[in-house]
Amino acid sequence: MNATTTGSFHHEALVYRKPDEFVAGTVPFVQAGLSADEPVLVAVPPANMELIQAALGGPADRVLFVDMTEAGRNPGRIIPAVLHSFVSRHAPRRVRVIGEPIWAGRSAAEYPACVQHEALINLAFADSDLTILCPYDARRLTGAVLTDARRTHPVIATGDGRRASEAYAAPHAVVAEFNRPLAEPAMPPATLIFDADDLPAVRRFIAEHAGRAGLGASRISDLEVAVNEVATNAVIHGGGPGTLRVWQERGCMICEVSDPGHLADPLAGRIPPDLDSEHGRGLLLVNYLCDLVRVHTHPTSTTIRLHMRL
Repeated sequence: MNATTTGSFHHEALVYRKPDEFVAGTVPFVQAGLSADEPVLVAVPPANMELIQAALGGPADRVLFVDMTEAGRNPGRIIPAVLHSFVSRHAPRRVRVIGEPIWAGRSAAEYPACVQHEALINLAFADSDLTILCPYDARRLTGAVLTDARRTHPVIATGDGRRASEAYAAPHAVVAEFNRPLAEPAMPPATLIFDADDLPAVRRFIAEHAGRAGLGASRISDLEVAVNEVATNAVIHGGGPGTLRVWQERGCMICEVSDPGHLADPLAGRIPPDLDSEHGRGLLLVNYLCDLVRVHTHPTSTTIRLHMRL
């Protein structure tokens, strides 16, 4: 597979079935970048990271490796913390990235955010000198996941070569399709209605329930900050009052904030603002602090759900 590209943004999916197919599709991609003196980032799960490192040998020292299961456990964090950070650090040079945000261990709650992430890459980096290759394990992922990969990547690479994806869809359309109402909790959640004057009560409410759930002190502090940011946005930009709901589910503490506003920008919380900007850091901070952030927005309401592993 000749994956060398020049000039503009390129986003490809690599569909592989065996480790040797993964190596055959990724290692020449990395080697082409190193030969062109392009900074290279590999953000994949640990097992695949080891395959690439072993196949590269000594030149692996020239590659930045990131464990995607940690750095990207919240899909909303990948664009700002992994991709945008790397692109900005090396600007104006062209860079190339291998990013595997979807693996067999992804939960059903995480998956919609993963698909939205893959679609949003095409918006966030449309004007960047970036080549990104996203591996998909066809042996362990479902047919539906591979279908979504064809819809979010303009080019599909396999052992038989590269081709334009006939199923590729406009990023906004994919994001809208996965902007689905969030499932109701199995048990009645603890609920607090709040307005601007109630933000201290919001923080106390979170600290109390997080303590009962068994979160450590630093995690409680992170969750307080994250919920406070979302709650503040709810009363300032969302038109308040807001509704906060808290419950536990599948090893996570979940905090949900709803308000009557409409979050129109799908890249909100994913692109760091300019240094002199006074706005745009709230949702970005939330994505950095939480293990998963899910959003459902409607012209008359927005719900943001924060997951923190126990």
